[in-house]
Amino acid sequence: MAYRNKIYVCFDADNDIHYYRLLLAWKQSDNSDFDFDNAHELNRLVTNSSEDTIKQKLRERLGSSKMVIVLIGEHTRYLYKLVRWEMEQALELGLPIIGINLNGRRSMDGSLCPPVIQEELAVYVSFNAKIVQYALENWGEVHYVYKQKGEAGPYYYKDSVYSNLGL
Repeated sequence: MAYRNKIYVCFDADNDIHYYRLLLAWKQSDNSDFDFDNAHELNRLVTNSSEDTIKQKLRERLGSSKMVIVLIGEHTRYLYKLVRWEMEQALELGLPIIGINLNGRRSMDGSLCPPVIQEELAVYVSFNAKIVQYALENWGEVHYVYKQKGEAGPYYYKDSVYSNLGL
């Protein structure tokens, strides 16, 4: 198995690309501790590729990932062709999932969260560099401890974690 050091970002490319780009901007900012190895930098996709080719490349990206971020916007829950498939693959691989609510909510939003991950082990945070970085640094280890105990379902950080981060 390939060394897993990347973060895979799953999102609605039609409606939420600007949030993905902001994640990248946070990563590149000289004034921020925000950092992650982006799985989307691997094996660039060609826009006219077949669905099978796209899924093969996405599977390779997921295979090199240690964690998955799901950007949860207004339409994410309705995307089945690739976004749902990406989440299903992440679950099959047992990857920790961080759901980032683009509406600012700090816990799972049942009206927006894709049903495929609603009952699965995942942590939900608001869209903010400090809490996203905190989740990237802490959720992976916690996820595996909870997984070993057979726990599932949505998790979120208490208000005190946000307060300690100045949020």
